[in-house]
Amino acid sequence: MAAELNHIIVWCHDNQMSSAFFADILGRPAPRRFGHFMVVDLDNQVSLDFMAKEGKVALQHYAFLIGEADFDAVFARIRAHGAPYWADPARSRPNEINHNDGGRGVYFEDPNGHLLEVITRPYGADSLG
Repeated sequence: MAAELNHIIVWCHDNQMSSAFFADILGRPAPRRFGHFMVVDLDNQVSLDFMAKEGKVALQHYAFLIGEADFDAVFARIRAHGAPYWADPARSRPNEINHNDGGRGVYFEDPNGHLLEVITRPYGADSLG
């Protein structure tokens, strides 16, 4: 039996603004509307479906695996947005990136406060052989 992640709902206050932020940072095509969602398509056939809601948004963590050659462009867009960034999820190393598992990674917040992460190597990649 095969099981693959197809989509995930990203709760937000403004689905157009939030989906545009994700698409811009990740260098994706412009979000598309699907019903009441704004959708950002990723390369592995998974979509991020942004849904606006009233009131408090439960904060989540979303990690994206990107190519080493793409890291500089993504990191430049993070800084261009003025988003604070950290080398760790505890946010104890501000204005740094990490080099975990021989790659590069950085944590940053979206406009709703979700903690986003881009990495160039999966965690544990050194032990995968």
